[in-house]
Amino acid sequence: MSTHKKGDIESFRKEIFEDIRPWGKFRSFPYKYARSIKIITVNPGTALSLQYHNLRSEFWVVLDRGLEVTVADRVWQPEENEEIFIPRKTPHRLRCLGQEHARVMEIWIGDSDESDIIRLKDDFGRK
Repeated sequence: MSTHKKGDIESFRKEIFEDIRPWGKFRSFPYKYARSIKIITVNPGTALSLQYHNLRSEFWVVLDRGLEVTVADRVWQPEENEEIFIPRKTPHRLRCLGQEHARVMEIWIGDSDESDIIRLKDDFGRK
């Protein structure tokens, strides 16, 4: 694993901005680092491949309950709104344990595209 992961995390996190308003609050994420921002929806009983990326780190915000997250050797069921940083070259996976679809907002950090996926295990037989 690369040695600059801690710097990636710190650079990204220090630029997350939260503002309290009379109606609630918002969190603003540093888009200058983002190559892609997407909402991933996982069907009940399915999982994304166990994978890693050479060119990007990822930042996830859990939108729904019912997910199981794997990052490196850690496996857990995150809370709604939990924020997860996945350093480049770190194996990770999402699985939907619930009976309903579950979603994560994903921000790519680093110059990358969909071809930057190294699958270690895949339930659908993809390479």
